[in-house]
Amino acid sequence: MSSSATRPVRSRRRRAFSRGDRLTLGLFVGVPTLLHLLLVWIPAILTIVLSFTYWTGIRFGDIKWAGVANYTNIFTKTPAFYDALRNNVIWLVWFALLATPAGVLLAYQIDRHIRGHRFYQSAYYFPVVLSLAVTGIIWNFMLRSDGFINGILGRDIDNAISFFGNYDINIYVIMVIASWRHVGYIMLLYLAGLKAIDPTLREASAIDGATEWETFRKVILPVMRPVNVIIVVITIIESLRAFDIIYVIYGTSAGLPILGVLVFQNIAGEGASMKGAAYAVLLFVLSIGPIIAYLRQQFREDVS
Repeated sequence: MSSSATRPVRSRRRRAFSRGDRLTLGLFVGVPTLLHLLLVWIPAILTIVLSFTYWTGIRFGDIKWAGVANYTNIFTKTPAFYDALRNNVIWLVWFALLATPAGVLLAYQIDRHIRGHRFYQSAYYFPVVLSLAVTGIIWNFMLRSDGFINGILGRDIDNAISFFGNYDINIYVIMVIASWRHVGYIMLLYLAGLKAIDPTLREASAIDGATEWETFRKVILPVMRPVNVIIVVITIIESLRAFDIIYVIYGTSAGLPILGVLVFQNIAGEGASMKGAAYAVLLFVLSIGPIIAYLRQQFREDVS
């Protein structure tokens, strides 16, 4: 008789959940799901519906169907929309060509354990733990007319450098401020991915005579594809949702119009329209559209 025949047959029955298990599972899964529905999905769906209405935002009985009137108003009668869209596109290009590659390069150099890499890692990680609002407060204190930088330069309020009031340069000043945090965020994500790469891949590439750039381009970058997808998504979202810093510095004024500011200014404005809701829907479409297109391209390459 074979030894396998004498082995006891294990029961294939699934372990039944006790009442306490079901209660725990319900709390840990059901409560977060319910909160997510209440705080994210339901408001998002209502925002889309309200973008097609006229409403004062006070009484539900005052809601009137508007069709696409709010969107028509935005596209044909609101020049500020195109100014804001241009600023968001500039923001996206800046992040895509400068801030995000800088974070990737910094992560790669730290992963190589260059001299002082621990200091650089800590220094660039520090802004990540700060919210965008706190970042705006810090840099507003540094760069305002009576702030720290003008004080160091020995300039009083009358001859101070107007970093935020000069409309020719203020968008670039704001983007530098936003990049201070964004570079550290990308560095953190990419460094985590680099730590997970098998070291033998680099060793094999070096043995084959590949240069460091060839190793990064042909070995590391393809292996890091999942992280690259995340970074592209984050770069697009960060460039379009940039509101906190501008609000901290300029308040409700149109010091630097972007789509997020227009959403805030028009959420119940323009009489009884829901123009702000329409702006929010456009911002959502502009955010999700490139992300879906990029993910489809990546999945198509994986399948082929």
